[in-house]
Amino acid sequence: MAYDEDLADRIRELMIDEPALTERKMFGGLAFLIDGNMAVAASGQGGLMVRVDPKLSEALIAASPARPLEMRGRQMPGWLRVDTDALRTTRQLATWVERGTSFARSLPAKR
Repeated sequence: MAYDEDLADRIRELMIDEPALTERKMFGGLAFLIDGNMAVAASGQGGLMVRVDPKLSEALIAASPARPLEMRGRQMPGWLRVDTDALRTTRQLATWVERGTSFARSLPAKR
């Protein structure tokens, strides 16, 4: 399954003024990186991948429609998946994009 190009466009609109923003095809989707650190991605499996502080993962999963991201059958702390149904409005998407960009900004730049 290819990533949702409409979702990628919506993410791009929200991040257009983000300094040091790059896009890269990764994990079968389109990732949005800040200073080389992935913030969010339009997933090739549908929905949104979001990178958050690993310490917040469990609380976000308990209080939102997010679920743990699994790669090769293993849960990845600090990585969440949000289904498209939970991203219908700009406000819903913006909340997750902000979470991902905030965490990516807190990391050292990759060069």
